Amino acid sequence: MAAHAGDQFSLVSATRPKKLAVLLDIARGRRRIVELGTGTAWTAISLLLTDRQRSMATYDPLDRPERELYLKLVKPDVRARLAFVQAFGNAGPQDDERLVDLLFIDSSHSREDTIREVEAWRPVLGNGALVVFDDHNHPDYPGVREAVRELRLEGEERQGMFVHRVAG
Repeated sequence: MAAHAGDQFSLVSATRPKKLAVLLDIARGRRRIVELGTGTAWTAISLLLTDRQRSMATYDPLDRPERELYLKLVKPDVRARLAFVQAFGNAGPQDDERLVDLLFIDSSHSREDTIREVEAWRPVLGNGALVVFDDHNHPDYPGVREAVRELRLEGEERQGMFVHRVAG
């Protein structure tokens, strides 16, 4: 569909199938997810389709018009569980934000922004919550690895993502 619609952005930037499969596995049992870096919402839609009890908020300063192409493919109940927030991820939680089970960071990839995002979201990350950093080992985005190192986070690498479990 993306190729047919001329949506080159999604074809280049969307989470690849192998990585998405790992992310879906990581997210198993997680009901409240926040994604920083919406893009065209392929990842958010996938996360919602795999769990009917899951809800999500996804933050991105850009409202990409291509998103509507993919949102039209899902039933209204899926769309109703997805909140779009047009803001940078380091803006932190909205006033009504509940505890978050999983924070997926796939935004600017800079060291400074990634650190600010983690700090902004810490207040709503409960014991056992996961923070997943996309492109942790990507040579074009050294800021992600630098941020994880500077924050002194422990975790594991999975399909190019760094997974950190929040301790109480």
